[in-house]
Amino acid sequence: MPDERQGHPEPLFRDALFRQKRKHGKFREVDAPRLEAPVADTHAHLQLLPDPALALARCAAHGVGFVCTIVDACEDGAATFERLNAWRAQAAALAPGLAGGSREADGREVPHVRIATGCHPHNAKHYDDTLEARLRERLADPRVCAVGEVGLDYHYDFSPRDAQRDAFRRQVRVAKEAGLPVILHVREAHDEAFALLQKEDFPEAGTLLHCYNLDWATLEPWLEAGCHVAFGGPLTFKSADEVRDAAARVPVGRLLTETDAPYMTPEPMRGVTCGPEHVLFTAERMAQVRGCAPGPERAAFLQQLLANACGLLDRGPTPWQREAAGEFGAEAFGELPAGSGAPHRRRADGGSADGAGSAGSGG
Repeated sequence: MPDERQGHPEPLFRDALFRQKRKHGKFREVDAPRLEAPVADTHAHLQLLPDPALALARCAAHGVGFVCTIVDACEDGAATFERLNAWRAQAAALAPGLAGGSREADGREVPHVRIATGCHPHNAKHYDDTLEARLRERLADPRVCAVGEVGLDYHYDFSPRDAQRDAFRRQVRVAKEAGLPVILHVREAHDEAFALLQKEDFPEAGTLLHCYNLDWATLEPWLEAGCHVAFGGPLTFKSADEVRDAAARVPVGRLLTETDAPYMTPEPMRGVTCGPEHVLFTAERMAQVRGCAPGPERAAFLQQLLANACGLLDRGPTPWQREAAGEFGAEAFGELPAGSGAPHRRRADGGSADGAGSAGSGG
């Protein structure tokens, strides 16, 4: 039975089934993709979901092996840092009993979860020395794997463009000092964002262009600069042929999957709130775009995508983080999820749960 939660108009079904929203409040079950290997969601907003622990349990039931959750340094507060370990523990208790999963109950491992934190360009007007000090403190938490999402958004212009450029520049410098990758939100500003990064120098730890949904010509210079690119729900949209064309050309070692949950829900689930478990549909479509047949070929491809995600976003603490942890007392924030530390191998953006009104790269 669904669990009605105040503030969330959709019923919250406490199982692992996928459901399409139909007319008159009806739902229709959708078969889950049965993939041969675990997949990664490199961009979700867990604390914006109605039940983060349930979302992680659903990930376990469907073989989502890694999640990077995004925390805005300006508006999101400390909830994720304070509750993430509890969410994972609750998910571990829930996962074996969830009906409808595509994985056997005894093989349902809760995904590793890492945190990226930064000031979204919508909030750039609030970026000052005080906010940067708060960001630095959070970056000292060993669970933090990147600075993000940061960048430029010239579609909504919720912050003045000068403020966006200044906040972006300052956070790129912080990321380089901390030895961390940056996760970028760029919308209708790709040329300017690229020029800024060229001037500042791309962080050696890596750059990830999140939620890409434009053409190959726009993407190519980013890849030539060594960036990674993540594709989410737009890859599956019926009218997104140019996005699929771009995804087909990306070097396989730089390719990632994501959701941007609770936004940008992939087909055939558009119209419902996106969860990190929905990355299955994007991964399945990605394999089709790359011409990978189900079976061993698709398994190898999915394993490569997961390795890409972990190689960029599931590294051990940087030397800066180790030093800063002592300064800020970050050892008390929380331990890394088991298996992390591999060697280098909201927004107020007008977006709805199904991604309506969103374009460009970033959510």
